[in-house]
Amino acid sequence: MSSNESVEKHYSVHWQEEGLYQAPPEFIGQANCTDPGIYEKFSLDKFPECFKAFADLLDWDAYWHTTLDTSDAPCWRWFVGGRLNACYNCVDRHLDKYRNKTAIHFVPELEEEKIEHITYQELYRRVNETAALLKDFAGLKAGDRVTLHLPMTPELPITMLACARLGIIHSEVFAGFSGRACGDRIWDSESTVLITMDSYYRSGKLLDHKEKADEAIKSAEKQGQKVDKVLIWRRYPGTYSSQTPVVDGRDYFMDELLKNYFSVVVEPVSMPAEDILFLMYTSGSTGRPKGCQHSIGGYLAYVTWMSKYVQDIHPEDVYWCMADIGWITGHSFIVYGPLALAASSVIYEGVPTYPDAGRPWKIAEELGVNIFHTSPTAIRGLRKAGADEPSKYNYHFKHMTTVGEPIEPEVWRWYYNVVGRKKAVIVDTWWQTENGGFLCSTIPAVVPMKPGSAGPGVPGIHPIILDDEGNEIPPGAGKAGNICIKNPWPGAFQTIWKDKERYIETYYRRYNRDPNSKDWRDWPYMAGDAAVMAADGYFRILGRIDDVINVAGHRLGTKEIESAALTVEEVAEAAVVSVNDEVKGTVPDLYVSLKPQAQANEELAKRISNAVSEVIGKIARPAHVYIVSDMPKTRSGKLMRRILASISNYKDVGDVTTLANPKIVEEIRRQVQD
Repeated sequence: MSSNESVEKHYSVHWQEEGLYQAPPEFIGQANCTDPGIYEKFSLDKFPECFKAFADLLDWDAYWHTTLDTSDAPCWRWFVGGRLNACYNCVDRHLDKYRNKTAIHFVPELEEEKIEHITYQELYRRVNETAALLKDFAGLKAGDRVTLHLPMTPELPITMLACARLGIIHSEVFAGFSGRACGDRIWDSESTVLITMDSYYRSGKLLDHKEKADEAIKSAEKQGQKVDKVLIWRRYPGTYSSQTPVVDGRDYFMDELLKNYFSVVVEPVSMPAEDILFLMYTSGSTGRPKGCQHSIGGYLAYVTWMSKYVQDIHPEDVYWCMADIGWITGHSFIVYGPLALAASSVIYEGVPTYPDAGRPWKIAEELGVNIFHTSPTAIRGLRKAGADEPSKYNYHFKHMTTVGEPIEPEVWRWYYNVVGRKKAVIVDTWWQTENGGFLCSTIPAVVPMKPGSAGPGVPGIHPIILDDEGNEIPPGAGKAGNICIKNPWPGAFQTIWKDKERYIETYYRRYNRDPNSKDWRDWPYMAGDAAVMAADGYFRILGRIDDVINVAGHRLGTKEIESAALTVEEVAEAAVVSVNDEVKGTVPDLYVSLKPQAQANEELAKRISNAVSEVIGKIARPAHVYIVSDMPKTRSGKLMRRILASISNYKDVGDVTTLANPKIVEEIRRQVQD
């Protein structure tokens, strides 16, 4: 097959390249990295020894003898022979210098409740007491798995760090997941202990969370995994806020048990670097959940380096990542990365728009937050709910991150101009649960920002765009393909827990040159995302490879169509889905929600449709533009395009009870189908 024919199998990209934005001199003057030679220091000819610079940010009990072991390729083992403890690196080693500095600012959702400021000394005490309880009462030891189903309160990082102190493998399940989803993960990880909470706040309501624990245990036991103990943190110590009965001999309150471990100190267990720190399950509606297995040494070194040089975290910074710790972003960039650097990390319990859209900026003002980290979903939501709210508060960001999905240039500009007041750098980061930390991003004081672009590969990461046959698509070709990474890196997951074959098949088989090879060059990592590389080496991520609509032989990226819709002033959110069509095969349906005060009418729908045609071309014109009052979203804020696609294609939408707003589904269905 000729190169021209193979290129035709990938879709053209119509998105225009945006202009560059330079970092302000004030930021560059204080930045952790201003060295333009940073990329050369991590070039492929210096691989893998260049990653010693990552590991050197940690305290080691014993140094490694092999930086990268490829003997079980592509299950990479980093810093083999080295020993360390993740909890020690995040807590103990800071005590001499930062004992009385705040480690965690906990912001309850209810404004009338006081913010809790937990110092490194207090964190040390609470982690040790919890570790003692897990060791002596629960009988847990290094290598055991424990499932956590905890919301955004300090007890979550405290429990994670207590597990890490003992070498216990923690598996945190996002609190918004159902009991059944939690049960699946208990079963897969073979956990005998579940740690949960009685209740927590969401949109001003105290939710009964303990009821999910009972459902989880039943689900796990049906699959053959018995849970011996349920340890329950209480949102208000001494008061049980759940309506669900406590089971004698199985359920225990953590605050009562901890009285037996007051001021007990547990020595951190020195662990091999390649042992497992945690399992992070990727969410999926079908099939067995994938337990991404992350190492202790490689993972912690990677997220610490990324926190220091991409996030630009200094110990004196107040840093707020508005993700949930139940996702990889929260593990890497609320807990392990920032705490390894002795930062002050903010944990907020509730939704960003409670009681109104000014809440994030109010918190930022009160705590002096200067680094802000959130998702395009949250940014679009805040822009929709209160585009002018940031101007009402006196906060000063030096740095802002966007993570989780591509950000549309229009939304990027609001983030930069309104939230950042043109004074903060933005890093648009691309990575996945499997990757541990960032793969593409700008180093903020070294290379300029570009709206909608994730930037180049971070130092040490060497991305490439390949077509379906494995041919490289050159920079500036205007053609999208599969973004892959040429080389291993320390933050990458080691394998899928108990399913090595699925790991190889999903991420490495596609472009592998020799299944028996121990040479890392023969095992490029396939991310499963479509992307295009500009002539300047910046990558624009177009979404999952599956998120491509083939219209009469033209392959169109859904994110590109959504971005075009967002150029219309009134549009706050946009979602494109593929609809079956007898003539063209498939066509795009476009769903949009509007900013407050904007009025839905046929003229506006036509303007939105015309904007897509003008930005991309008539081939991308939506079959329908549906202006809806809201989008179906998960509790974490993820927009559920799958449900919209089911509605457009007159299919069953499935179970919607776990959505943040399940009633909207029927409203949209009537609008589209009746």
